[in-house]
Order: sequence, then structure tokens, then C-alpha cells
Amino acid sequence: MPALDTGTLSPDRCLDTNTELCRLPDPDIQVIRDGPARAAQALILAHGAGQGSDSPFLQWFSVELARARLPGGLSIWRFDFPYMAMAKTTNRKRPPDRATILEAAWGQAISEVRRQSPRLKRLFIGGKSMGGRIASMIADHSGVDGLVCLGYPFHPPGQPEKLRTTHLATLNTPALICQGERDAFGSRPESSGWRLADVIKFCWLADGDHNFKPRIKSGWTEEQNRVTAREAILGFVGDLPRKPG
Repeated sequence: MPALDTGTLSPDRCLDTNTELCRLPDPDIQVIRDGPARAAQALILAHGAGQGSDSPFLQWFSVELARARLPGGLSIWRFDFPYMAMAKTTNRKRPPDRATILEAAWGQAISEVRRQSPRLKRLFIGGKSMGGRIASMIADHSGVDGLVCLGYPFHPPGQPEKLRTTHLATLNTPALICQGERDAFGSRPESSGWRLADVIKFCWLADGDHNFKPRIKSGWTEEQNRVTAREAILGFVGDLPRKPG
């Protein structure tokens, strides 16, 4: 079982997984790749509202997934939404962009990954919290093969009546949601009351919070939950049939 790394990536580690940085036509957006450039499968992960593409959470998943030996190879891509890129440039926190801008940034990232992936056969999108939610909103009309959400924000914390699931009831894109069992944005006990499409599958993480971290008294560790999520994602990507056409 690999050790949990909650720090930043070292230059050597970046080199080991072929991490590269490229720029999209919009100067406010950057895309980072881990894994082979000529992979047959790619997964794009967008960040949550409060942390960017360089968050320890996304870095860990990007690097560890890219190390997998899937047939044809798997590359993992990350990018910053415009507001986050501006926050990094100015060193001042900014609120998330409105949904239309977030969706447009997603579309641009998808187009660029396709352009830079000459052997791409299957494309998956998703991300952490807000990033995964926006991905789920564009998945059906983006021509992607699957959706991977890491801690989906089903509702604001403490407000389970304010569900954000309307579009998930009619989702056609196969989806995997990795969710902590006690996530304040949507817990396992609450899930029986959600109306979701049959294409959505869950990987519940033992006693995990929104970042998959369990309580010490549970006997589980954050490392175990991350590894469980990683293996579920690899199984989802590896087993899902390619779309016809």
C-alpha cells in the first residue's frame, strides 16, 4: 500500500509520472498532465471551490492514478478555473466564477486534452466537490465516456433539504461517486432519499468526511480511504466499455 503524501510534489516525483504543464488559449487557464502523453485513456480532474489544482488532495490522486498500469495507459489532467488562476496570480482569495464561466472553462479543458492526446480513445471527467459537480452538469453533452466525482456536494452542510441533484436524476453518462460515509455535503444515511439515475455508482469510504478523512476512533485511516477510492476509480475506468461510434 503506497504511503500517503499530503505535501507538494517533488521535482523527482513529477519526473517519474511525466508531469507536464501546458497552457490553454485562455491565459487564465492552465492544464497539468500526469502520466503518458499518448495514453488511450484520460481523466480530467477539476478542483473544489477553496483549493486549486495544486491541492495535496488532487495531487495525490493525479499522481497515484497516473502510476497505474492500465492497458493503453492512463493520463490524468488538472486545471484551475479562471477565478482560482487569478487568485494565485494576485495572492488574494476570490469567490468561484458563475456557473456559465466554470462550464466554459471545462469545455475548453476538454478540447485541449483531446487536442494533445493523439491516441485518446476514452475520456473521463470529474473532480473534487464543486469541480465534480460542474463536470456532472456538462457530461451528457460533452461526448465523454464517464464521470468521476470525489466528494460530491449534494447539498450545503447542515441544509440537507437544499439538494443539488435534479440533473443527476436524468444523467446518462456512467458515473462513479467516491463519497465519505459522513460527508457533511451528503452522507451515506441520507443517500436512500436521493433520486439518482441508475448509471451512478457509489464508492463509500469508511467514516470519511468531505476529504475522505475518518475519525481516529473509527479504526480507519485517510490513507486507506484514498487507496480504496483510487482502486475504485481504476476499476471504473478499466471496466467501462467504450462508447460506440
